[in-house]
Amino acid sequence: MFVCSLRAGTLRFFGVVALALAVLVTLIAFVPALSPVKATAAEPARENRARNDEERVAYLASYGWQVSEKPTESQTVTLPKDFDKVFAAYNELQKQQGFDLSEYAGKTVERYTYTVENYPDYDGTVYANLLVSRGRVIGGDVCSAEANGFLHGFQK
Repeated sequence: MFVCSLRAGTLRFFGVVALALAVLVTLIAFVPALSPVKATAAEPARENRARNDEERVAYLASYGWQVSEKPTESQTVTLPKDFDKVFAAYNELQKQQGFDLSEYAGKTVERYTYTVENYPDYDGTVYANLLVSRGRVIGGDVCSAEANGFLHGFQK
């Protein structure tokens, strides 16, 4: 026969240990949810679903752009396998936005071009281009239609 006796001191000890474990589990479960999420340059800061016009327009609206409801142009494009100087510079712009087109080198993607209706302090035509693969934005830009115009990322 096995007999086990516990004194009040032993019960208090196990009670304190159980309480400490409960507090620890609670902290582990809830503190990460309270800490702010920080976007890094390696990841896009926004939801990048783009399966249809509505999601693509909403994506551009998340940056403050008002665009046409339907794309001005949509086209299937194949990204180059080897990036030349110009495309490498364009990919640097993408990396600054949290994208990297080198992952899609040689692959076919969709390009959707929307007319920007609220570009500040500019009278010419401005387009927003979205590069989409498997229903997700993988890159893009905002640019003017003029030959000596501008090109920049989605951020205003």
